[in-house]
Amino acid sequence: MSLGSVPLKYRIQIDRQQCMQCMRCVDNCSYGVFREEDDGNILIDSRKCTACHRCISMCPRDAINLSERPVDYRSHPLWTPEAREDVINQSRSGRIVLAGMGNAKDYPIIYDRLVLDACQVTNPSIDPLREPMELRTYLGQKPSKLDIRKQENGEIELNTKLSPNLELQTPIMIGHMSYGAISLNAQLSLAKAAAKTDTYMGTGEGGLHKDIYPYQDNMIVQVASGRFGVDINYLERGAAIEIKIGQGAKPGIGGHLPGEKVCTDVSCTRMIPAGSDAISPAPHHDIYSIEDLAQLVRGLKEATEWKKPVFVKIAAVHNVAAVAAGIARSSADAVVIDGFRGGTGASPKVFRDNVGIPIEAAIASVDQKLNDQGIRNKVSVIASGGIRNSADVAKSIALGADAVYIGTAALISMGCRVCGNCYRGLCPWGIATQREDLVSRLDPEVESEHVANLINSWTLELSELMGAAGINSIESLRGNRSRLRGYMLDEGTLDVLQVKPVGA
Repeated sequence: MSLGSVPLKYRIQIDRQQCMQCMRCVDNCSYGVFREEDDGNILIDSRKCTACHRCISMCPRDAINLSERPVDYRSHPLWTPEAREDVINQSRSGRIVLAGMGNAKDYPIIYDRLVLDACQVTNPSIDPLREPMELRTYLGQKPSKLDIRKQENGEIELNTKLSPNLELQTPIMIGHMSYGAISLNAQLSLAKAAAKTDTYMGTGEGGLHKDIYPYQDNMIVQVASGRFGVDINYLERGAAIEIKIGQGAKPGIGGHLPGEKVCTDVSCTRMIPAGSDAISPAPHHDIYSIEDLAQLVRGLKEATEWKKPVFVKIAAVHNVAAVAAGIARSSADAVVIDGFRGGTGASPKVFRDNVGIPIEAAIASVDQKLNDQGIRNKVSVIASGGIRNSADVAKSIALGADAVYIGTAALISMGCRVCGNCYRGLCPWGIATQREDLVSRLDPEVESEHVANLINSWTLELSELMGAAGINSIESLRGNRSRLRGYMLDEGTLDVLQVKPVGA
């Protein structure tokens, strides 16, 4: 007996009086929701809709309307529509359910339950429009002390050898999204934005396309378990190198780029055959201990003549603090922590929504562990996974991060509607696709300006938040948990965060 169909997730309706049958909806929908009939009418198949909003955005008469769950199941506290549909889909296919973007469960967002302190009378606030605000950030190892010598002519000579650091004018960077997972035009937009805002962008594990070479001084190249696109040319072009061990959206497993997204350009950049699946193993097959990791870190530094900092990216899980302490002792220059709300092009839904811990708790526990062991200066901490606004940036830094990566926010600034269908390769906004007709919809010149505007506006807001807290340097905000208060957070969470409750 057939399982039958499930209720519609979305219903698309056209106001026929408003519609002028320009067929823009037909041309713009890559999922096949709209079809022109022989008589010139537009036929709608709502079951194919992903709520990407492309048709609504492009309709010149605002004639298209979208409603969510127009017909639903009988309500049940345990068997939600999502739970039932996952069972039905897996009964039909016998396969893993894939999903894009970040964790979609209704877990409390700790950022929204943290408030920032502000100064008033005895410790006045600072006006960032009139006073200098120092947001310059250095990522890399810092010496525990400086050895200086005064020369005969009175000048000071520094005898301490400093490790290579990345200098950012804002503590906001663009996270790793590979060529293959996103289009070349999307990567170009992000690269141009990083150059405009004097920050850095991650390449993801897909190698570095030659069109990105002009922006290599603002790129952090990634080495993942699949080693896609990794050679000495790739390593030397990055301003820094990042070893990807784990990812917040899928801790403990590897990656998979479907063969249909491996076009000729992607295959050349990744150094794999066109049309073949790009599968990253769960572990690096040369890393089974901190000692093995230290060998790879030193190997990458040796290959690039010790001129570039090397980062290590891990997923936020229960033992993240202990792992970060090991990384700090491995000669790595920064540890990247990716929380369970981190985005992705494709992840098993069960991993995306049920594995990992919030980035807020991970940052605080890592910062505390490194301080307790007296090695905080040996490694910078970069937070990623669910950073939505400048307040999240400020709270991340106050909890102990040196800088943050943003990913989904940058994609939204380019048109992404977070429909979560990235893995299908049909993104109508030209972002998560390799189809030439769809990729051409995204103009790197225009979208790079949007991403740069986002970073600049967040940076301005961060200055305002620091000024309100009486802080004029990002160094004074870093790890300053006394500037945070928890609201409606349980005692255990407050203890992990090392944050006092409101009113205390």
